[in-house]
Amino acid sequence: MVSLRKYNNIDILLLKHIHMATNDIRKEYTNGELTVVWKPGKCIHAGICVKTLPDVYDPSAKPWITPENATTENLKQQITQCPSGALSYYMNADKG
Repeated sequence: MVSLRKYNNIDILLLKHIHMATNDIRKEYTNGELTVVWKPGKCIHAGICVKTLPDVYDPSAKPWITPENATTENLKQQITQCPSGALSYYMNADKG
């Protein structure tokens, strides 16, 4: 029984490590002026992005985020509504 518990502990540690690695994934999509940053490991799939800007966020498409389909101001407003913080942005002029 002790060895089984030890194996379970190892499995749990491995799963935690894998989960931490997915939290580190970061994808970026730009419209030239603004870059949308999506961290899938933080996403809780509330769907606010899809409901607010369906021309930008389409989970069935690749890429699923097309920021060129909205104004920079609309993107900023929508991104600030993301409840999990999975979506963020930066202005390209500020990064360079």
